[in-house]
Amino acid sequence: MVDLINSLHISSSGMKAQSERMKIISQNIANADDTASTPGGKPYQRKVISFRNALDKELGTETVRVHKVGVDKSEFEKKYDPSHPAADAQGYVLYPNVNVMVEMGDMKEAERTYDANVQAVEVAKSMMQNTLGVLR
Repeated sequence: MVDLINSLHISSSGMKAQSERMKIISQNIANADDTASTPGGKPYQRKVISFRNALDKELGTETVRVHKVGVDKSEFEKKYDPSHPAADAQGYVLYPNVNVMVEMGDMKEAERTYDANVQAVEVAKSMMQNTLGVLR
């Protein structure tokens, strides 16, 4: 029974990690068109999230945790638009380094990983109910 409870904790840590990933992806999509507020300034910079395994000493098992949320250091897209309020002295505007199609792919992957953890929780819950049913 302890192993089933541990599997619930492992799956819930995976669900929590994927929720954080979805939050970061949502922020990236929401800011995909944000330019700088001042002429020549930098636009929104894409955020990236990384995970790590962490030993849960209470359970004695490894769980997934968010390691850090950083920024993507790839180049900004540069377009010539001298009438834009964020244009620099040469008339170029920097746009965020967010590719919405990449974000949508990442979101789908996070959704499927989250769903896999939900399925694992459902299986563990069903096995615990069956075990309790046998013991009655």
